[in-house]
Amino acid sequence: MLGAAAGTAAFVAGAAFGLAPAAHAAPAAATAADGPRFVDIEGDGGTVLKANVFTPSDAEPGVRYPAIVLPTSWGMPQIEYVAQARKLADSGYVVVGYNSRGFWQSGGEIETAGPEDVADARKVVDWTLAHTPADPDRVGMAGVSYGAGISLLAAAHDPRVKAVAALSGWADLIDSIYSGRTQHLQAAGLLGGAGMLTGRPSAELQQTLKDFLASNLDQEDEMIAWGKKRSPATYVDAINRNDTAVMLGNAWGDSIFPPNQYADFYERLTGPKRLEFRPGDHATAEATGLLGLPNDVWSNAERWFDRHLKGERNGIDQELPVQLKSRTTGGYEGYPDWKSVGAKSTRIALDGTRTVRANADSGANGGVVMLTGLLDQFAKVPPTASIPLLPRSRAAVWQSERYASAQQVRGTAKVHTTVASNESSGTLVAYLYDVGPLGLGKLVSHAPYTFHGKQPGRPFPVDLELFSTAYDVPAGHRLAVVVDTVDPLYIEHNPTGAQLTFSSPAADPSHVSVPLREQ
Repeated sequence: MLGAAAGTAAFVAGAAFGLAPAAHAAPAAATAADGPRFVDIEGDGGTVLKANVFTPSDAEPGVRYPAIVLPTSWGMPQIEYVAQARKLADSGYVVVGYNSRGFWQSGGEIETAGPEDVADARKVVDWTLAHTPADPDRVGMAGVSYGAGISLLAAAHDPRVKAVAALSGWADLIDSIYSGRTQHLQAAGLLGGAGMLTGRPSAELQQTLKDFLASNLDQEDEMIAWGKKRSPATYVDAINRNDTAVMLGNAWGDSIFPPNQYADFYERLTGPKRLEFRPGDHATAEATGLLGLPNDVWSNAERWFDRHLKGERNGIDQELPVQLKSRTTGGYEGYPDWKSVGAKSTRIALDGTRTVRANADSGANGGVVMLTGLLDQFAKVPPTASIPLLPRSRAAVWQSERYASAQQVRGTAKVHTTVASNESSGTLVAYLYDVGPLGLGKLVSHAPYTFHGKQPGRPFPVDLELFSTAYDVPAGHRLAVVVDTVDPLYIEHNPTGAQLTFSSPAADPSHVSVPLREQ
């Protein structure tokens, strides 16, 4: 849940300036769009939130302007959005950015988008309407990562929020870092470490992380309830009742908040909505915009607000609402809805019987959090593995025939198989590779799956959705499915000496369904 890898520049800038302006609130009458006014805002329970305010440089007395509130990302200083805030103010918006509670010089403790954070957002809206020329009927919220999640939660609880741009955020916190009932180790470790370095984690957060990383199944129900309370998907009906205009943006390789949970949330929204997926890792697609450079994510977010807060007929609501950019070819593709993305599919049979030994890495891996998607975005270098050299004692491998024409994978590949283990608990990780003529596999997608309480030796069905993607497999290549038991991204639950057997019963054949773009 970090703000942005490439947003480190904003982080360094905040450290360099010491955030001194935030420690001493400026006079209430100060500046316009050419510089921020630093203020203290009283949040929930009297907690001081450090904030900065931009107003249009040509603001006229008595005139009200649309307003945008920007909660900071996890671990980021309050100057994170300064470049975009200035740009928005120059376009006629009042913009208030504030440091989320528990981080940097804001007061309180890190509540991980809990009720206190939602109450803070409402307090910031109150302050904005009372102390700036903001129009109470034209309030929006936006943010990256943590700021995106808080913005969506605030929209569910505050009908004054008319439009949201939620970038690289989450809709379902459990499905993000506990998908397939598997702890996303590196993502959770990054969350905890960044929180300790830049803020003050609450006792509840510290205990939840401790139970999560220790695989404390006795606390699983409590951890899931904790996550659901902090998931916008839990409150989607309230967002729909408020008719909030919601723009969602994320990266295919987001190693903190995988794209599936955003796509599912998007399908449940009934108001004005837009979904954008691009190559990259967590918050890397938005990062150049945080530095003030041209950025289509932020440009589209501004267009979204122009349409839904200013009423401009700029055409964004006339475009196909689902906009995707392939990891391999670039250029946007438009779709009327998410289910149209993978309009057809191809199947790879997972035939025969394969038995693999657990507890050792086969060499097939999902990469490194915050780095893998970045390399894929800018260098088109996804994680690779030599498929012929993968040890069959550690990895089950199946391959398609060579494809005579390019295969445009779009959407969510689904694995269906039958598994038996000699232990009651275990973990498997499924991978989909694009395999060239020399056997080098480039990772298309993957996902983990964990089971508990199974009868040893007794087969059971497994259905697993891989992380959604858009990837073009060249003509002459194959697709390969690899399943092993260890990946450094995740906590594995295979006891020492565990073995997993994959089979394909005649009455219920095992397969992977790969979604393809309609040609």
